[in-house]
Amino acid sequence: MFGWRPPESQAASTRADLAACRAALRHGSKTFLAASLLLPRGVHEPASALYAFCRLADDAVDAQGACVKSSRSAVERLRERLRLAYAGTPQDDPTDRALAVVVERNHIPAELFDALLEGFEWDLQGRRYDTLADLHDYAARVAGTVGAMMALLMGVRTPEGLARACELGVAMQLSNIARDVGEDARMGRLYLPREWMAEAGLDADAWLAQPAFSPALASVVRRLLDAADVLYDRVGDGVAKLPLACRPGINAARFMYAEIGHEVARRGLDSVSVRAHVSGERKAWLLLRSLVELAPPAAARPLPPLASNRFLVDAALAALPQPVAPLRRGVTERVVWTIELFARLEQRDRQRSDARLRGSDLVT
Repeated sequence: MFGWRPPESQAASTRADLAACRAALRHGSKTFLAASLLLPRGVHEPASALYAFCRLADDAVDAQGACVKSSRSAVERLRERLRLAYAGTPQDDPTDRALAVVVERNHIPAELFDALLEGFEWDLQGRRYDTLADLHDYAARVAGTVGAMMALLMGVRTPEGLARACELGVAMQLSNIARDVGEDARMGRLYLPREWMAEAGLDADAWLAQPAFSPALASVVRRLLDAADVLYDRVGDGVAKLPLACRPGINAARFMYAEIGHEVARRGLDSVSVRAHVSGERKAWLLLRSLVELAPPAAARPLPPLASNRFLVDAALAALPQPVAPLRRGVTERVVWTIELFARLEQRDRQRSDARLRGSDLVT
């Protein structure tokens, strides 16, 4: 019902590659692993390949450190690996081989990975974000893309469902940004909207040179968490439309990432001096909650996609197999066909009339 099944000739090797992907994720994606275990096997196994490649890409760029030129070379190498995977000739690596099978079987368009790598390039450029809409553009690329990929794995085929999946990715990224304000600043990165910082009386460049927590900064972090919560609320309607077996896993991701923001708030919104962590006990409770809240209230009306995610939704829909359209006749063809139809009907009526007359002659 969900996901894919490789041909028997590939099954053993594909299972081995997927196992290698899951092993790679155990060291750096514990939240994903915990949530994914609640998904059907036909979803969480291929999802491991997607996340493993995303993690590999992230690590490959970060490994170059401050050397922008080397990092850009790493992005180009990743593009080449993707090109080979989509061509069906992946690099000899478990992640690449598994990815090639997953993207082909689940109709995941290359445009989603292109957008993801574009987000990495924005990091390399040290791009700043003036408004929340600008930040949404970034989050759509580094996280909304993954939401779209996951939706395709789960068989989501509607614009609304894909929109909600992308919004979950964006919301999760906003939660991560709120948690990592200090850590990002120490690497010379700033993701908080500069417009908000100015409204709070903070000069973004001066603050980045000497990052410190203050009530003014707390107000900016609070606004970011509120923006994330708006998206988490929108996602609830999308969860209600997922196959029942998929809802616990997506709920788990939604609740656990939202809890990151709640933990930041409990710590006084100070994510400069300390990095918030969700305790194991709290995660266990959230996993239980994800099993119970399977049918959130539906939205009063369908919501359009977040503007920053629209191109992701369009790319995902365009990649799906299209049903064969019925033959459409041109106007001239329809007229000719109609005339011929009436001619055939008239001929049939004439034949029936002749038959009745011949029968009458025989009687007399």
